[in-house]
Amino acid sequence: MATIKVLGYPLSTATRLVLCCLEEKQVDYELVVVDAAAGAHKQPQYLALNPFGLVPTIQDGDLTLFESRAIVKYLAKKYKGQGTELFGNSLSEEALVEQWCEVEGQSYNSPALTILSQILFVPKKGGTTDEALVEMNVEKLVKVLDIYEERLSKSKYLAGDFFSLADLQHLPTTHYLVTDCGKGDLISSRKHVKAWWEDISCRPAWKKVSEKGP
Repeated sequence: MATIKVLGYPLSTATRLVLCCLEEKQVDYELVVVDAAAGAHKQPQYLALNPFGLVPTIQDGDLTLFESRAIVKYLAKKYKGQGTELFGNSLSEEALVEQWCEVEGQSYNSPALTILSQILFVPKKGGTTDEALVEMNVEKLVKVLDIYEERLSKSKYLAGDFFSLADLQHLPTTHYLVTDCGKGDLISSRKHVKAWWEDISCRPAWKKVSEKGP
């Protein structure tokens, strides 16, 4: 069977999400580095695979797939019964996984990425961090994390007492918030969120991916 090819940039949150999923599912893959810093994701060769010019894209046999959240769902379902079960073991568990995946995509990711962009990427491009915009998005994250704290006081992970895609989807962005943006207090100031983060960020799959360089 052909090895899955991941066209991505090792430091990108979306690429790391896909790589972590592959590691959790114990699937062999080949990472083909698309140098986003040099604009390779906007070149015709890559745009032929992903017209939106974003990383990553995967190639699995005849299937070409982009959008990281769609990719990880595909992988979790294709490799059901192998590695970590990322959708739970029943329809109701799967529904809860989907629910919290949506929360991550709709409520958590946008403010988190805005903070990352303003603190990490804008200065690298010669700009100045918009502190008011950072603060506004920190306030949005505070509200989301207060809901997480309540949820995680009742279950070990977001969808229940099992690690799932819902937790995995938080790893790349939260890692940068904590380690590179000086926003670790958002996590550590909440007892149950802190315990959850310490648990999921120590998983071997994530440690392997987060230690990869460009």
